[in-house]
Amino acid sequence: MSKITVRTAEEGEIFLIAGGEYRLLISGEETGGNYAVIEMNVPPGGGPNPHAHPDMQEMFYVVEGEVEFRTDSGKTLTGKGGFINIPLGGGIHAFKNLSDQPAKLLCTVVPSGLEKMFKEVSGKSPEEAKEILKKYRQLVYPVDYFG
Repeated sequence: MSKITVRTAEEGEIFLIAGGEYRLLISGEETGGNYAVIEMNVPPGGGPNPHAHPDMQEMFYVVEGEVEFRTDSGKTLTGKGGFINIPLGGGIHAFKNLSDQPAKLLCTVVPSGLEKMFKEVSGKSPEEAKEILKKYRQLVYPVDYFG
């Protein structure tokens, strides 16, 4: 039988990613590899450059603030209560907090694994992270990919 997991607001491993602070709420180790959930605290100006995860589906729920999501379909400003689904197969996407207030997202990845990459790249420079990203089959695109 599976164990119920409870995390307080003060618990969870912290990763420093894309200018933000990401907190691991539940890992793949705890879900049998089925999924992981990460709280993403994105400061003004924060967010990752265009990238893709070919081997996983990624879902975002905006808890606080707003972020601009960019995909091949265009740009969408998504605020509190908004939801974004990046289907399995590696849809290229990026997001950025364009406001002067922090934003908070809940990110679920299916299957898990992204949290392992986050742990390895946490606090690393983009140059240091390149080999780690390759190891996890993460595809990175130029900052101006979407024009």
